[in-house]
Amino acid sequence: MAKFRNSLLHRFLNWKSRNLSHRQFLMIISALIGFIAGICAVVIKNLTHFIQVFLKADNIISYHNAFYFVFPVIGLLIVYLIFKFILRRKVGQGIPATLYAISRQKGIMKRYQMYSSLITAPITVGFGGSVGLEAPTVATGASIGSNLSRMFLLNQTTRTLLIGCAAAGAMSSIFNAPIAAIIFAIEVFSLDLTLTSLLPLLIASVSAVLTSYFFFGSEIILPFQLEEAFTVSEVPYYILLGIVTAVFSIYFSKVHFKLTKLMSGIRSNILRLITCGLLLGLIIFFIPPLYGEGYSVVNNLLQENYLEALGTNLFNAYLDNIWVVISLLLGLVLFKIVATSLTLSAGGVGGIFAPVMFMGSALGHGFALILNNLGIFKETIPVSNFTLVGMAGLMAGVLHAPLTAIFLIAELTHGYELFIPLMITAAISYMITSKFQPHSVYTMELAQRGDLLTHDKDQTVLTLMNISNVIEKNFIPLRIDMNLGDVIHEGVIKSSRNIFPVIDEDRNFMGIILLDDIRSIMFNEKLYNEVKVQDIMQQAPEIIDMETDRMKAIMKKFQESDAWNLPVVEKGKYAGFISKSKLLTAYRKKLIEVTV
Repeated sequence: MAKFRNSLLHRFLNWKSRNLSHRQFLMIISALIGFIAGICAVVIKNLTHFIQVFLKADNIISYHNAFYFVFPVIGLLIVYLIFKFILRRKVGQGIPATLYAISRQKGIMKRYQMYSSLITAPITVGFGGSVGLEAPTVATGASIGSNLSRMFLLNQTTRTLLIGCAAAGAMSSIFNAPIAAIIFAIEVFSLDLTLTSLLPLLIASVSAVLTSYFFFGSEIILPFQLEEAFTVSEVPYYILLGIVTAVFSIYFSKVHFKLTKLMSGIRSNILRLITCGLLLGLIIFFIPPLYGEGYSVVNNLLQENYLEALGTNLFNAYLDNIWVVISLLLGLVLFKIVATSLTLSAGGVGGIFAPVMFMGSALGHGFALILNNLGIFKETIPVSNFTLVGMAGLMAGVLHAPLTAIFLIAELTHGYELFIPLMITAAISYMITSKFQPHSVYTMELAQRGDLLTHDKDQTVLTLMNISNVIEKNFIPLRIDMNLGDVIHEGVIKSSRNIFPVIDEDRNFMGIILLDDIRSIMFNEKLYNEVKVQDIMQQAPEIIDMETDRMKAIMKKFQESDAWNLPVVEKGKYAGFISKSKLLTAYRKKLIEVTV
């Protein structure tokens, strides 16, 4: 069967090379990937919905208090068992894992990533995990795009573009927002905005949204129609909202990373799952709206239906007091990120896109209610409009994707009446947040490791370069216990290089000897036994560590040391040298690959 499949593929590739140009095939496969991403979104949505409907059946919902507490733990346990006994490997989280594959694995994603999130994300969210389905859908589509490109023998640049097409298709299908989906792929995956990349993204986005229409019709996650138009007098309030969303964007990132780091200190996976799961269940028990993605809460807030939005809690009898409502909304904002981080730390599979929109809607809604009920301002502001703009402000700050935030909300509301306030709030939120938090939640850890691709072409080329490809190993190492005679006979005579690494008996790197250092004494045989290697060796101007140094740091070491060759070590042991000439040649080749 495998032989027949390979033969069929070989015949297709031959036919493709004869009848289709690369550009034509790219358009066809981008449409296919958009369709597949749309199907993935449909499957993940439906599986999650099926689980939630089953768990809310009459014979179960009667125990709703236990339902909120126990089910998230059960879902996380099922996901853990799937990882341990079925997949037998750890699955990276959605978009960060995809970005890492692009920057460090040449866009190659493992085959199991095509279905791992497809199975585990609906279980996580369906059982009440406080995360979103967008990132798992993007990761699933991206993995399919990566593996299709490998099957059709496409290069790294095309493979990266097809991963972006999958991301655009997934977002387009989920939100029925094809323009915002394209911008999302460009902003988050740092794709070049050229005609070569834009057309495949457009085709994939349209293909995915048509797939979504086929299965769901015109149904969207946040059905809303603007009723109150924007007025210029509201500009100061939107400016203030931009500042507020920036503050909470920083809060979101700080809490997420600190809580994730704290929970990662629990080494036992099962103990961490139980700890995080029980804490999550406890939070959801007292704050039921934090259960699952939370889009139903957002929709009820847009309709100002507080009883449905805030769920069954201890303060139900007091919801006619607007300040109680405002306090509960603030609780949603403060604790949603805690619930999300606990879900992810426990091993749940999901993303932060939905939690960001949830928090943004509660924040914008509460902000508008506060202004309207302080009794200071004469005019009242439209609460639903600020709910939507609050979502955009938090998305711009947390995700560092202001254009995605603007166009997504504009498309969800079927118009551009809120375009100006969206631009004001998103821009302010992004500018303030990026000042204190230079990277998004998606990219923070990658940036700290030097594995992040950006729109900076020079930075992208350096990130994509592989250090192992530029290491030269034709240098003869000298042991530190040698004498000058050994250096001449074992090193100088046999080597074509003018630099020699010095090592100990365990190959630990000790220093270097330059030919210029021994030129004046190398012909004096009387010194052959008297002069030892440690007498003539010197420290290297800089040392490159394979485990910690990335290309940007390596370039900086060459620049600051003004050296032409620098030694490379791995775990302290000598591994070779990198020359400036070979490094610049490799840089030029990678630059051509990236820009073609």
